[in-house]
Amino acid sequence: MAGTQTSKTSSAPSPHRAPPSLLYMVKQVELVVRSHLDELVKPSGITALQYTALTVLQRHDGLSAAQLARTSFVTAQSIADLVRSLEGRGLIRRERNPHNRRELLILLTDDGRELLDRHAGPVRELEGRMVRELTAAQTEQFRAALSTAWHALS
Repeated sequence: MAGTQTSKTSSAPSPHRAPPSLLYMVKQVELVVRSHLDELVKPSGITALQYTALTVLQRHDGLSAAQLARTSFVTAQSIADLVRSLEGRGLIRRERNPHNRRELLILLTDDGRELLDRHAGPVRELEGRMVRELTAAQTEQFRAALSTAWHALS
């Protein structure tokens, strides 16, 4: 009888089992990337989320806290702590918006730019590892597909 139970509880994959959902796979990639990125930037005393915010400012300097939250994948509530921490480290600064005196704009400092420059190579290597098995054309298709998926849900 034990032999019949073993065949019923076998852990061999079923040929009819559905593949994991794309949402699950995207989340798995996000988690492993964040883990590796956290390890890369830890020596600088920042987190992967803080690094992401800095890279957003590198591309679009002078954002409001709300804009930075949206483009850095953090909630509006948690951006205040993130900004305070980065400002305390001298990696960003805040200035009044000349067009809306009630709004503060967040700007990357020279120290913030230096930190990003220090990590640029290792981050490129991490990205290279992620797509190592893809051709250049497949990598561009992957980038385009991710962008299309993001725009569809934004």
